[in-house]
Amino acid sequence: MNQIFEIIIQTVLSFFSIFFIARILGRQQVAQLTLTEYINGITFGSIAATVATDLNQRTWQHMAGLFIFGILTYVMAYVNIKSRRLSKIVQGEPVIVIKNGKILEKNLFRFHYTIDDLTHLLRKKDIFDISSVECGILETTGEISILKKAAKENVKVEDLNIQIKQEEIEKEIIVTGNIIYENLKSKNLSAAWLLKQLKSMGIKDIKNVFYGTIDENNKIYIDRYEDRFSEKEDITELQ
Repeated sequence: MNQIFEIIIQTVLSFFSIFFIARILGRQQVAQLTLTEYINGITFGSIAATVATDLNQRTWQHMAGLFIFGILTYVMAYVNIKSRRLSKIVQGEPVIVIKNGKILEKNLFRFHYTIDDLTHLLRKKDIFDISSVECGILETTGEISILKKAAKENVKVEDLNIQIKQEEIEKEIIVTGNIIYENLKSKNLSAAWLLKQLKSMGIKDIKNVFYGTIDENNKIYIDRYEDRFSEKEDITELQ
């Protein structure tokens, strides 16, 4: 009975301690789950759970560890605000992964993202055609920010008073140099037809293609491994 009562007391202390520390650290810990916040969340939860249930050590020892970790987190957050260079090292920085409708594979692979991860993020932004993206920026929180090409910006059809045909979702036909035969077959197309189209586009080896899709009109979108963008931009310095 005494142990149950002790657990109740420790759990209450743990709950209000973690709540108090979270309030001090600020809303950013909840709103933006960067790598640092992710690690902090796991550690805080682990220490708080130990405070609540461990009866083998004194409670104040765990509480000291919890508050020391909270102080270190606060200090790091303060230093990140004061030092932009350190903030880039600790928090990371946004990186361009799509430019002028082309995927920057090297930037994508730096953060261990696959083409499926990228297309998933784009679909969450209602983007189903990569060629319509002028610039795509992978944020430090793992989200993607999109700037559409001017000609692809949404316009309400009712404002134009015209009838349009509903577009279909583009189908993947090439992923990391491999043909998706099922999607070609669904459109009654062959691999030979695809290779012929690639040849007309100056692509001799399909292994040079990172990603390819086809729309309802059999128009092909191709992204090569080599995008030939020479200039380097620090997105955090853009005004």
